[in-house]
Amino acid sequence: MIDRRRFLHHLSISGAAAALCPAQAFAADPPPETTRLRLAKVRSICLAPQYVAAELLRAEGFREIEYVPLEGGLVNARAMARGEVDMGMNFAAPLVSAIDLELPIVMLGGIHSGCFELFVTDRVRTIKDLKGKSVAILRKNSGQHLFLASIVTSVGLDPNRDIDWVDHPPGVAMKLLAAGKIDGYLGFPPDPQELRAAKIGRVLLNSTTDRPWSQYFCCLLSANREFTRKHPVATRRAMRAILKASEICASSPEVAAKAYMDLGFETNASHAVQAIRELPYGKWRDYNPEETIRFYALRLREAGMVKSAPQKLIAQGTDWRFLNELKREMKT
Repeated sequence: MIDRRRFLHHLSISGAAAALCPAQAFAADPPPETTRLRLAKVRSICLAPQYVAAELLRAEGFREIEYVPLEGGLVNARAMARGEVDMGMNFAAPLVSAIDLELPIVMLGGIHSGCFELFVTDRVRTIKDLKGKSVAILRKNSGQHLFLASIVTSVGLDPNRDIDWVDHPPGVAMKLLAAGKIDGYLGFPPDPQELRAAKIGRVLLNSTTDRPWSQYFCCLLSANREFTRKHPVATRRAMRAILKASEICASSPEVAAKAYMDLGFETNASHAVQAIRELPYGKWRDYNPEETIRFYALRLREAGMVKSAPQKLIAQGTDWRFLNELKREMKT
């Protein structure tokens, strides 16, 4: 018997989905070539659309939906390249790095702009003040590392020589920042909400509101290249579900927060709702994913962390066919 809370949660998502997705939209496509879909399960709540999408994916014809635990960033891209996950959201900078490494994945479109915030101690007043300072990241080539590398490069610092990178999981990094033992930490939701609530550090950069970061996608949808080649209908249907889920996140943050927490992520429920409410979901039509790739490719190339020119990365690692089709279909 289905748990009553789970049933009500499914009902709330189904109701939101019905309002956003007319039945004819689902019927217009042939059935998906596969009814199995594997997505990454990552702690960052900014990836909530792919968790909210579970009910929408079932409506699209997927019967076996699996969330594979991963740690984000380039780790996710490598797992996707190996065929361990089929599709999912990831951060822009690691995806650019993955395409530069010629991993067999393809970027399909943007989901939302902004999400990360850079917290610092009183010893840091500007981005340039990070020179010679210690900054916590999950690991080399993690989302934090690549985004911060692009940030410090934009003000003339060399991320390979000017920053003292220290590897720590988020919980440890936040405690070290509170104790003043590190100087900076870039957090993905719900970390910023938890840091602000605990009055730890101060925000030096918020990618949701601060230019130029706020003008580009933070998270994009990507897929295993072979999966899209063999399963174009499934790719289109899965992408439609995730785009619609991003609109549910914008209109019903409580529903999205519950979908996230139902997967076993431990965080304060109010922080989860706040994080989703603060993120610019539902605006996947408003930004150009190609410009996002160009922006981060240039920054990471300046940092010596990407070798290829932006246009080469765009040519070999993107496929906007499904996005363009869905933009025409899903007009507001």
